[in-house]
Amino acid sequence: MSLFTKEEALSYHSSFPKGKVEVVPTKPCRTQKHLSMAYTPGVAESCRAIHADPDKVYDYTNKGNLVAVVSNGTAVLGLGNIGPKAGKPVMEGKGVLFKIFADVDVYDLNINQPDPDKIIEFVKMLEPTFGGINLEDIKAPECFYIEQKLIEEMDIPVFHDDQHGTAIISGAGILNAMEISGKRIEDVKVVVSGAGAAAIACCKFYETLGVNRANIFMYDSKGLIHAGRPDLHESKRYFAQKKDIGAMAEAFKGADVFLGLSAKGLVSKDMVKSMGKFPILFAMANPDPEITYNDAKDARPDCIMGTGRSDFPNQVNNVSGFPFIFRGALDVRASKINETMKMAAAKALAALAKEPIPADILEAYGVKELSFGMDYVIPKALDHRMLEWEAPAVAKAAMDSGVARATVDIAQYKKDLRARLDASRKRIEAFAGSYGLEF
Repeated sequence: MSLFTKEEALSYHSSFPKGKVEVVPTKPCRTQKHLSMAYTPGVAESCRAIHADPDKVYDYTNKGNLVAVVSNGTAVLGLGNIGPKAGKPVMEGKGVLFKIFADVDVYDLNINQPDPDKIIEFVKMLEPTFGGINLEDIKAPECFYIEQKLIEEMDIPVFHDDQHGTAIISGAGILNAMEISGKRIEDVKVVVSGAGAAAIACCKFYETLGVNRANIFMYDSKGLIHAGRPDLHESKRYFAQKKDIGAMAEAFKGADVFLGLSAKGLVSKDMVKSMGKFPILFAMANPDPEITYNDAKDARPDCIMGTGRSDFPNQVNNVSGFPFIFRGALDVRASKINETMKMAAAKALAALAKEPIPADILEAYGVKELSFGMDYVIPKALDHRMLEWEAPAVAKAAMDSGVARATVDIAQYKKDLRARLDASRKRIEAFAGSYGLEF
């Protein structure tokens, strides 16, 4: 059942001020002295300082806390290629989540450009202004090429959340599901419905976690990805099975894990019944999964089941990743977000799911109790503790792996993060109050 009507959603976006974000100053500009410091002639002092030492840009501007969310609108949520204008509400929403969950500032840049090389050229020109780049809703296979080239050619973190966000969050769930089911990750058979950006990134990340690539059976709209198919992009060919074993129902027999990033209703109860003991299903088609939670549980009460929905257990929600990953990366001025940092984020989330859950989180979800187990392998998306668990883990991994250009004391950093978010929320509440809004 939907929590809102179409009219409510449209009113939410169209009420004054229109959209979901607004730029506000962080320094006063009430007096002649303020004006002269904000702009001319006082601004020249910071310009000269940065010209003498370019790293001072982090001291005298917002670069160190500013991320660009860049999209061409070619693969928006479950809506497909709707273009940059229609995709802008999503990118604004991404900015809201960055700010609310991790106090990261965002400009959303929605560009009318399908050419991958021109996108790369555009994004590279943004480096002086931004501390990080979040690529969003750019279709596969172009997104793989764009991200890789930008990682190679830029000196700030570049992260395509459609790929890695889903991989990290679901990866945390996989780690905990392995523990609960008593399975060894190197032994499991994985069936994948979908072969787009998220599916491929998930499988590569699972391989990093220990899954044997030979045990991954990936299906696209034309069937199993296998070596006999001449139509495969290199990103798909990486997961090609040696031979075609037939329809996805065949692959389900004895499988341990199902990963769904495709379309509604592609998995039947009988397919789930044919899986091995304690099957793990992450059916994440948006907004309706490949098989519903209730149908999966009815077919196999012993399954560990997750979806992309907040109204069922084990939601795989990218908001559990990207705000905190960027927070940690920005705070140590990381040059990139590498595999070590992604792994640290997943392990931090997996560990947090084993911690006792505060009363305010239970209240937010309308439940009396919740504990680590089959219906709770991933922390809830509104769990405020993720900031203090995930961002420090990412920052430490950046320092340990040699991509950080600044250091933090991790124990103190955890304390500072909570204070920072509290202060940010007070500023937002005060601002919202000026519009008569309740934050």
